[in-house]
Amino acid sequence: MKKLLSVVLVLTMCASLGACANSSQSATAANENGTHIVVDHGGNQVEVPNKIERIVVSDIFPIPAVLSVFFNSADKIVGVAPTSYSAAKNSLLSQIYPEILNAKTDFMNGNTINVEELMKLNPDVVFYSENNNEQKEVLTKAGFCAIGISANGWGYDCIETLNQWLKTLTEVFKYSDNIKVLTDRSDKAQKKSNEIYAMIKGRISKLTNEEKKRVFFLFQYNDSTMMTSGKNFFGQWWADASGCLNVAEELAKDNSVATNLEQVYAWNPDMIFITNFTTALPKDLYENTVGTYDWSEVKAVKDKEVYKLPLGMYRTYTPGIDTPITLLWFAKTAYPEMFEDVDLVKETRAYYQDIFGIQLSDEQIKSIYNPDANAGRTYFN
Repeated sequence: MKKLLSVVLVLTMCASLGACANSSQSATAANENGTHIVVDHGGNQVEVPNKIERIVVSDIFPIPAVLSVFFNSADKIVGVAPTSYSAAKNSLLSQIYPEILNAKTDFMNGNTINVEELMKLNPDVVFYSENNNEQKEVLTKAGFCAIGISANGWGYDCIETLNQWLKTLTEVFKYSDNIKVLTDRSDKAQKKSNEIYAMIKGRISKLTNEEKKRVFFLFQYNDSTMMTSGKNFFGQWWADASGCLNVAEELAKDNSVATNLEQVYAWNPDMIFITNFTTALPKDLYENTVGTYDWSEVKAVKDKEVYKLPLGMYRTYTPGIDTPITLLWFAKTAYPEMFEDVDLVKETRAYYQDIFGIQLSDEQIKSIYNPDANAGRTYFN
């Protein structure tokens, strides 16, 4: 009788374990094959597949770099805009994650999506710029899972914008095997950003307006066009965060604003910062190599205070993983004596290593602060 009871118990336990295993496998399969709702930055409720294997990013250009670094892989990114591709090709991104160069770009023609080419990529999700209503309509009508990501929803605050991007990406990829990597790196990056921001604010807090450097941002520049950052663009945040005054703050138009050399002469800035959204370099202003412009009497040019913004994983003028290090660079460049103790090479190496597990060589760090002009191609040029 005891033997019989033992056999029954064993069989019962096996049946229970088998049922649990089957239940667990069923739950896993259901998760992989199911969907969940994500509220994007446009307030749209988007049904997102739990299992995401193929990602396309259209006109929200920094996102491919953010995804690559926070997931420690670019394998799932199958399509990016030419503007993102040119930055990747000429930056650290393609050195650390060469698979990003396998992404296709021919589904984009300027700011227009070629639906037929996009369908060939068979994406599980498509990230697009939240304020591009035309693109949203094209994507949703074609049946794509389209998620709007905003660049200007938080007053062009680079730190807060990055934090909000990561918050939404965490929701999108909540069933991913790599979600813990994303979450851990997000938390560490946010903490580091806040630490650097607070340190810089503490040091510049006693600067008077007369002591603050007056800066001009050269966002777009070619022989016929000059664009800058007014009050409502990223340049304003960089200036405020690093203790500088944006000479174009009087310009209230959202995003980049057209200006001219006559106005720059009137502003006569102490420093000029050139973004990586143009191929222009400081020498182009020093030597007047573009069009018929003559910068020779602008204070920043006479004093040799023209700088090209760093180029890390993406163009650092926008939010991205390089934001805290870029902020250090801004502050130290504007006020070298106030930040004399800041070793940019040491800080850059530690930031990438401690938060992302990326070991940068001396040459790679040097390249961040001496960017390739070609990264500015395909964007206005």
